[in-house]
Amino acid sequence: MTRIAFLDFEASSLGKRSYPVEVAWVFDSGEGESFLIRPAPAWTDWAAEAEAVHRIPRARLLAEGRAHDWVALHMLTVLRGAALYASAPSWDGQWLSRLLRAAGLPRHALRLRDTEEAQRRAVLEILQSGGVPSGHVGGVADGILSAMAKEAETDAPPAHRALADARRELERWQEIRRRAEAAVAAAAGP
Repeated sequence: MTRIAFLDFEASSLGKRSYPVEVAWVFDSGEGESFLIRPAPAWTDWAAEAEAVHRIPRARLLAEGRAHDWVALHMLTVLRGAALYASAPSWDGQWLSRLLRAAGLPRHALRLRDTEEAQRRAVLEILQSGGVPSGHVGGVADGILSAMAKEAETDAPPAHRALADARRELERWQEIRRRAEAAVAAAAGP
């Protein structure tokens, strides 16, 4: 089975010239990494509003961040071959692409998919392998995913720190898996 990881970025702004300031990922095993990213020389965009959300001053990135090219190469080394998921793949994908390009790496060397895809895939695999009748799999899966989506609406807002938000996505995926396993056990009966 392909290893999966949940990934999250924090960024300088939500503008066209924004760039990643922090990245983290967590594998399905629970192990993860997080890095502040020292801006590439051409990365000058900065929004005080974004800083107020993630609470990472640009001066801290310059002082403590890892070089952008090192982070990009490390990501490519550690994450290549893994299925990567993000809760906002269009934004996170943009920042991933910007990071890879700035390091001189192919912008599509790593690709992100939507976390919802990982959730649906996990539920379907568990239900199908657990013997839930094929005619019921879709409905049971939709019920589990819908209930989790409704609960997510009332969750506390994201931390807006990359590692905490990546872990949160992992925890949701694990909870969805638990619920699918419970549905299999309930279908099996006493």
